[in-house]
Amino acid sequence: MAIVGGGIGGLGAALALRRFGHHPVVVEQARELRPVGAGISLWPNGVKVLNLLGLGEAIASIGGRMERMAYAGRDGRMLLDFPLSLLYDRVGERARPVERSALQELMLGEVGGDTVSLGVRAVAVEEAGAGVVLRTEGAGRIEADLVVAADGTHSALREHVVGHRVERGYVGYVNWNGLVEESEDLAPIGTWLTFVGEAKRVSLMPVGRGRLYWFFDVPMPLAAASSTPGEAGDDGGGTAGGSGGVAGVLGAAFEGWAAPVRSLIERIDPTGVARIPIHATPPLETWRRGKVVLLGDAAHTMPPDLGQGGCQALEDAWVLSHYLTSTSRGVEDALERYQAERLPHTTAMQQRAERRAALIHGSAPEATAGWYRSLASGSHEDIVDGLAQSVESGPCR
Repeated sequence: MAIVGGGIGGLGAALALRRFGHHPVVVEQARELRPVGAGISLWPNGVKVLNLLGLGEAIASIGGRMERMAYAGRDGRMLLDFPLSLLYDRVGERARPVERSALQELMLGEVGGDTVSLGVRAVAVEEAGAGVVLRTEGAGRIEADLVVAADGTHSALREHVVGHRVERGYVGYVNWNGLVEESEDLAPIGTWLTFVGEAKRVSLMPVGRGRLYWFFDVPMPLAAASSTPGEAGDDGGGTAGGSGGVAGVLGAAFEGWAAPVRSLIERIDPTGVARIPIHATPPLETWRRGKVVLLGDAAHTMPPDLGQGGCQALEDAWVLSHYLTSTSRGVEDALERYQAERLPHTTAMQQRAERRAALIHGSAPEATAGWYRSLASGSHEDIVDGLAQSVESGPCR
């Protein structure tokens, strides 16, 4: 079995397949594994998959302890604050937000360095008798009984599977993110705090090791998102620098916001910032062709507004390995069962994420204003229900 892509989805697939007795190889075009984005919000459904993969204790040791969830207005006035035990007790597991690099290092260590070949770019796949051949630059031809395309939103193999080019659509906002030392003057310890206003968002999430994962969302037209003055970077997560840099851009966008927001901007290290214009792909009609199958962002790129991108990739990995192991009717039968379970589920998740992105970022201003009013009402039930739905509708209930 060959897996294309060494991100969370590809390494998750390798771990799951190895746990079920398979021997996959992973090829990754990058010469070193550098995660896109600084942190990842591992919600209980993703944590449950990692538990099944034998990484429960390890992820608990490196992940952040997130005990509360809170929203504040642009002026710092608290709108809503509630304990996440309401979610954890309901679904039977905690969230474990973590630095992406720490999670990737953990997973790579478990997979084993000899399983992953870096600097190998997938070029094409072709059916070959009872198997499939993956043609690459860097490793020549790789013969396999299955190719898993976990090569992200810019997947090189997606067009082969679907039969046509899949255009990504700009969702309407740019996300800046990075890491900063944990501090009470930024956010209460153990609390995921989000400031909202003007269809913008600033968020601080504990990710372990005494650090906070932060992000800023700013709605803007595509032309501006593609080229912001004073910055470099792309939707692959480039570094924000240049004259004035990220502090200048965000300082202007969040002028007059609460003291923690202004203080955060002053503490940003511009060399560690990812700037990402947010895109999504439409739900696909198929994930498989012959013995080639999609997984993770290659199958379902969605806005990060539910925090479910990595979690859904981990669920994909678990379900795929389950069917490849539990059925004796061959690889293609297993892939059909995997698709039948996962495609409708992630389609619904993509649609939820896009609705959430529109609500948060002002696509319909009246709806966004209504959301702010609902936060100020102090009611947390809908939020807990939404978070729980992502767990209770998946394979690890």
